[in-house]
Amino acid sequence: MAPPPKQQTMKERILETADKLFYLQGIRAVGVDTIAAEIGISKRTLYNHFPSKDALIAAYLERRFVSQRPSDKPPAEQILATFDSLERRFAAKDFRGCPFVNAVAELGPADRAVKKIAIAFKESRRIWFREQLNELGVADADALATQLVLLVDGAIAQDLVRDDPEMARAAKEAAKVLLRNAGVDMEGDAVMQHKRTPQ
Repeated sequence: MAPPPKQQTMKERILETADKLFYLQGIRAVGVDTIAAEIGISKRTLYNHFPSKDALIAAYLERRFVSQRPSDKPPAEQILATFDSLERRFAAKDFRGCPFVNAVAELGPADRAVKKIAIAFKESRRIWFREQLNELGVADADALATQLVLLVDGAIAQDLVRDDPEMARAAKEAAKVLLRNAGVDMEGDAVMQHKRTPQ
């Protein structure tokens, strides 16, 4: 018999509710009163767990800061799967773009704490691309990693404007061109880099 699901702590409940409301309605549009009312608690209870709205915003973004899962798939396949994952996300009814970009756009560059978290998240994605490209032996992995994250963010922006998951597929095709130009063999089903000869 499966063990009963673990009971959420009050802090987890507050954070989960804030996550949903901040992402779907906007950080500025949602006050702590709304979050407390949604859970059925007082503002004082909320402030016992998060001393300010700024602290709650930071916790919300940190909760969204999820690392890429390790995979045994070939690096080029992992890179292209990023765009497949985007396409699925775009098709979801609750997709509202990148929470980190949204937060910076809403709160402005003066909010250094939010900007710092957003930059760290974006850089973690760029480094992940660079690691895959290094595995493939791409000469200028750093520059290509930057180009790939630009494709990701561009696809997100286009989907938000057009409401069209096909934007992820278009970005994937552009990624294939970039990989092919970097020397990655993209022919057939095999997506692999010819091994470099050891120096």
